[in-house]
Amino acid sequence: MKLAVVGGGSTYTPELIDGFARLRDILPIEELVLVDPAADRLDLVGGLARRIFAKQAHPGRITTTSDVDAGVADADAVLLQLRVGGQAARQQDETWPLECGCVGQETTGAGGLAKALRTVPVVLDIAERVRRANPDAWIIDFTNPVGIVTRALLQAGHKAVGLCNVAIGFQRRFAKLLEVAPSEVYLEHVGLNHLTWERGVRLGGPDGADMLPKLLAEHGGTIADDLHLPRPVLDLLGVVPSYYLRYFYAHDEVVRELRTKPSRAAEVAEMEKRLLTMYGDPALDEKPELLSKRGGAFYSEAAVDLAASLLRGGGSEIQVVNTYNNGTLPFLPDNAVIEVQARVDRSGAVPLAVPAVEPLFAGLIANVTAYEDLALEAALHGGRDRVYKALLSHPLIGQYEYAEALTDRLIAHNREHLAWV
Repeated sequence: MKLAVVGGGSTYTPELIDGFARLRDILPIEELVLVDPAADRLDLVGGLARRIFAKQAHPGRITTTSDVDAGVADADAVLLQLRVGGQAARQQDETWPLECGCVGQETTGAGGLAKALRTVPVVLDIAERVRRANPDAWIIDFTNPVGIVTRALLQAGHKAVGLCNVAIGFQRRFAKLLEVAPSEVYLEHVGLNHLTWERGVRLGGPDGADMLPKLLAEHGGTIADDLHLPRPVLDLLGVVPSYYLRYFYAHDEVVRELRTKPSRAAEVAEMEKRLLTMYGDPALDEKPELLSKRGGAFYSEAAVDLAASLLRGGGSEIQVVNTYNNGTLPFLPDNAVIEVQARVDRSGAVPLAVPAVEPLFAGLIANVTAYEDLALEAALHGGRDRVYKALLSHPLIGQYEYAEALTDRLIAHNREHLAWV
């Protein structure tokens, strides 16, 4: 079995490598190719990856290349974890929206749209190369914004499934609080990528006892603190929202905070420097503790599980993924990409039935889905008017004055990445 990781020079990659090494019985990889245009980073990450495999006695071969076509040739699955423009572009995404009084964040709002516009054309080009190399290969997308990117891939006819670590993070957190194995925790996870709610936490499977009321009663304060939301809000909602919902539920508060502290991009850029220095140490043969603060926790477990199910039918039968709606949420079009529990096997992912979604959540899901429709149109076809309409439709923006100013700033800061400008 051959896997390729496009964006393999990412500082995330040792997390993924560690999972491949530990879980090799689930996903026996014979060859792993790390693909990245940044040769200097690729050498550092590739060296550590080989040492991790060696330490854990993994028999697989790890190679590196900057040639996408060579890297994906004959691959059974390709994992995408790109950041077009690097941390410098992320820094811009997180700052210029604040000039207009809007949240600056890399996956939602104006910054999220900028990232989608930069990313979708690049991902589709890579996907076409994968299809030419092996039409049967699966594409697993971890590249943000995952919902929009996955929809672009599916709409173009690629065999693709989107993946995010939010659900597995909640699963691990709730399992610890309940003092059970993570495999015992089934989440009633519903929404769009980075716009999800945990409406139930069941033990043993979809029909198990719902422990969410117990979690909120006994640990609601801790959960609320982790989400940076007031405890009464959680009690009123009766669910656990993704931490990304804070951008919607406390928009103005978040803007004030972001204006008074260093950006997350600046923090990550500094962390990446330290990580890459560590990766260059020939004595290091495991992922360093600092990597846990980088983000992407449990990504490796989710990725291994998904790849094993798609390629061998050997992972968990039911997993949280991003895939076509196909009637699952009746208030959305079939070709919307949703993030829910799905049955996954070699034929792909099929969402499980979801109980009726409360209007409080359904309304926001529908609104953001409409934005994602317009965002994808802008990413595929370009044009100032399409960018403006996407921004105007976003619930974190929604005013023509803001949309006008943000459109100008988005184009100005992303000219080198927008072929239509």
